Amino acid sequence: MPPPPPPSQGAMATGAANHPLPCSVGRPKGTNQRRRPASLSVRASSDANTVTLLDYGAGNVRSVRNAIRHLGFNIRDVRSPEDILAADRLVFPGVGAFGSAMDVLNRTGMADALREYIRRDRPFLGICLGLQLLFDSSEENGPVSGLGVIPGVVRRFDSSEGLIVPHIGWNALQITKDTQLLQGADGHHVYFVHSYHALPSDANRDWISSTCNYGESFISSISMGNIEAVQFHPEKSGATGLSIFEKFLSPNSSGAKAPAHRKASKLAKRVIACLDVRSNDNGDLVVTKGDQYDVRDHSSSKEVRNLGKPVELASQYYIDGADEVSFLNITGFRAFPLGDLPMLEVLRCASEKVFVPLTVGGGIRDFTDGSGRYYSSLEVASEYFRSGADKISIGSDAVFAAEAYLQTGVKTGKSSLEQISRVYGNQAVVVSIDPRRVYVKSPDEVQFRTVKVSSKGPLGEEYAWYQCTVVSGGRDSRPIGAYELAKAVEELGAGEILLNCIDCDGQGGGFDIDLIKMVSDAVTIPVIASSGAGSVEHFSEVFEKTNASAALAAGIFHRKEVPILAVKEHLVDSGVEVRMQ
Repeated sequence: MPPPPPPSQGAMATGAANHPLPCSVGRPKGTNQRRRPASLSVRASSDANTVTLLDYGAGNVRSVRNAIRHLGFNIRDVRSPEDILAADRLVFPGVGAFGSAMDVLNRTGMADALREYIRRDRPFLGICLGLQLLFDSSEENGPVSGLGVIPGVVRRFDSSEGLIVPHIGWNALQITKDTQLLQGADGHHVYFVHSYHALPSDANRDWISSTCNYGESFISSISMGNIEAVQFHPEKSGATGLSIFEKFLSPNSSGAKAPAHRKASKLAKRVIACLDVRSNDNGDLVVTKGDQYDVRDHSSSKEVRNLGKPVELASQYYIDGADEVSFLNITGFRAFPLGDLPMLEVLRCASEKVFVPLTVGGGIRDFTDGSGRYYSSLEVASEYFRSGADKISIGSDAVFAAEAYLQTGVKTGKSSLEQISRVYGNQAVVVSIDPRRVYVKSPDEVQFRTVKVSSKGPLGEEYAWYQCTVVSGGRDSRPIGAYELAKAVEELGAGEILLNCIDCDGQGGGFDIDLIKMVSDAVTIPVIASSGAGSVEHFSEVFEKTNASAALAAGIFHRKEVPILAVKEHLVDSGVEVRMQ
């Protein structure tokens, strides 16, 4: 399936104009106007303040736009091959699959224009897939020929020995060449999200400016003359990433000073702030927090708990050092046309202020709005990506898809999970699993994978299985276990698992270590531990006792019971690698 059309052609890309929120951070300097939609990019009066952006519409490029505007620059979009050749500075934030990208570039004539632009040694910055496409070919759904600028083949990380793939998170750079772009980046964590990588060789050695280690050493950046490209995402790498961007955009400036930090050495464990967003009884969007998924106050008022405004809290968590911010939409805005969904505005505004990854979950499924207009789950996901999401989280739909797959053994390709991962890549798809603990006296009592529990059940039971649930007018239990669901969704294309536990939610007694260890040992994709954090010690415990790649919390951050910085300082003291600002 080809990638969806860019924002300028999409039928649903105009919702921001109808329901604007007062976003201000990230606009070009000296203007107070509401930011134009991505399809109407500003044309600067001076080329010195203009960056040409090659966006072929296959994912979240809004974050790159916001980073560029945040640094005071305007954007000219590529509409034709001639626009590439006329550019003074070109940014190519490649996203999605290698083959789909090359198909678009070849079909539009932009591949030849890119080769010529690079041959002329004009200022060029490729990001993620924008680096990989410079190589001879890729094994992703291939082999597929690339632009052929740099010798080498792009290969998938080898997960056969237990390496978690995709490579998601904050990893360290090993600088191999003195370049202006990476000055000050040595020893900092930067954000990666990819399953394929280019390997160093004698043939491409002169191009390499840094490497990164994940299972093996791979190329994390290249530099030759005015040609620069990075495998990581500077637009999602916080202050370090913005500094790298500024060095490309303003080559005569020193860039923003990198913040003080502890020297990065390897892939860091991530600390994620989660915001449950819903409308309260007055119709206002608020951040709330449940107690075993009940978000209403236990006082006589029974009102929805209001813990703050979504964009303001997300911005503060970014400042506080959160490695990612996750929004969970727990209100079904089914009466709205897709382009007007309130969560889209939350994403648009948050992405102007938050330069770490954003995930959004809730409502990623087929639906028909109040006017009778039908939207596929792929259309819904596409609009979330265009609005600033880096990853989308799927819940109930993934459960139903997994059940069907386990019953038939057939991948139909029609589920939301399969469609979205095929178009945007599995690294863009998180599956949220919401199980309840069910105690049993013996593993032989059930057909699902059980675990010997750390604390016995109410009747002295020594074992439990974890029954998955879905939202269907309530929270219904399904005949599938968390272990079986995790294995199935990995097969169907999930790139990450958000592992909740209803029994632990809002209790503050710690993560369910038994559950998290069972699932993180069973899959080769990253697992995010969720539900139950109540102290800094709970974070070190989950990282020391399980293979979780990240830990997520909500209420303790919202209520300021445990600051994010305190969590990270405790993890450092415990010998756990984390990103420090």
